[in-house]
Amino acid sequence: MDAVRRAARPSRRGVLRAGGGAVLAAAAGTAASGCGAGADDGVGPDGTVTVEMWHGQADLAKKVLEGLVADFEREHPKIRVKLGGGVLSDVMLQKVTAALAAGSYPDIAYIFGSDLARVARSPQVVDLTDMVGSGPVPWKNYWAAARDAVTLNDRVRAAPALLDSLAVVCNKRLFREAGLPLPEAGWTWQEFVSCARTLTQSGRGRFGTGWPGTGDEDTVWRLWPMIWDLGGDVVDGTGENIGFAGTGARALEVVAGLARDRSVYVDPKPGSEQMYQVFLSGRMGMSVTGPWQLPDIENAGIDYHVAPLPTFSGRPVTISGPDTWTVFDNGEARSRAARTFLGWLARPEQDVRWDIEAGSLPLSRRTEALPAWQDKVARTEGLGVFTTALETARVRPVHPAYPEISQALGQAIVAVLLGRSTPEKALRACADDANAALLIPR
Repeated sequence: MDAVRRAARPSRRGVLRAGGGAVLAAAAGTAASGCGAGADDGVGPDGTVTVEMWHGQADLAKKVLEGLVADFEREHPKIRVKLGGGVLSDVMLQKVTAALAAGSYPDIAYIFGSDLARVARSPQVVDLTDMVGSGPVPWKNYWAAARDAVTLNDRVRAAPALLDSLAVVCNKRLFREAGLPLPEAGWTWQEFVSCARTLTQSGRGRFGTGWPGTGDEDTVWRLWPMIWDLGGDVVDGTGENIGFAGTGARALEVVAGLARDRSVYVDPKPGSEQMYQVFLSGRMGMSVTGPWQLPDIENAGIDYHVAPLPTFSGRPVTISGPDTWTVFDNGEARSRAARTFLGWLARPEQDVRWDIEAGSLPLSRRTEALPAWQDKVARTEGLGVFTTALETARVRPVHPAYPEISQALGQAIVAVLLGRSTPEKALRACADDANAALLIPR
């Protein structure tokens, strides 16, 4: 995609932020409804309502949003959208939680999907169920991943802002030199490990693949598709235990195989920048990544091929990590104006502009069917694979204990990546910590 912003995207996966839940709990208990930045309800003498939006975007994505806002204001002369916030999306949670505690918060903020469950504990978060149930938002036409990522206890707690998926990008030249056929839909994780082994040439500094090694969410979310494919889940049906006590160890065997073969570049720094640079320099055969990396890959002159994620079962499955526009209550007039703006932004004719220019996949099938998106797919190698993957994409649960579960699993993955533990032992330690977190009252 032409407009993915490197400064904002690599770490947007949601590095776990210790203490965020405690800060938010305090904010939920101290902030009074409607006592935010707009004590005057944001209504000017002429009836114009001003909405404050902390957008978290940088560079071209910010310019795209500014253009959309200008068009919206021309169509809705009694609503003004003030873009601000002063921080990128990576640190938006900290700013929002502090604002909630101080009682001075925006009307709309860009919140990572993995943070939504904790943010939604605040009584200041506006329920958007009625907004998506009627009006112009193509809710039933949204991909399931987009709907699931903003739904908590059967209520819609935010609007989807950005959608992606994971697939495998392959360096054609390295595959050709290794005598390997390019992978296609239906290939297996065993074949992935075998390809990585064959592609690796340690004497020439070449790796079969890469994996983030910091234990953060970037490390973790690559494992969930394997666990889901094996029949596991993040949390079991009782809600009191993890749902991957058995399947997690088998998924970690893939990681262990890569580590034993020394075919995986383990990135020691947050953001995975070093891992991606190894691929962009032509020294890595396969990168498990999302569509946000395609512009950099094209700019680096890599002749590439995109394949769906491998499977154990033969059934396609991937993961999507949607982010959200979350609305906060600063009075009825501002909340109503915020919902009007987000409803307008979600329409396919606006969504397709955001997707093409700012680096998202289409939120709905209606957007996907538009000629502008189809033309973008035709011009961008592999983009269609990421879009097709949305048919079987799943999302991490909107669950308040998810950060602790992720942290425990991240430690297990790193232990296996670095050869410090076996999959079985690492998973047992993960289960102990994650199950304890699930028992804490929320």
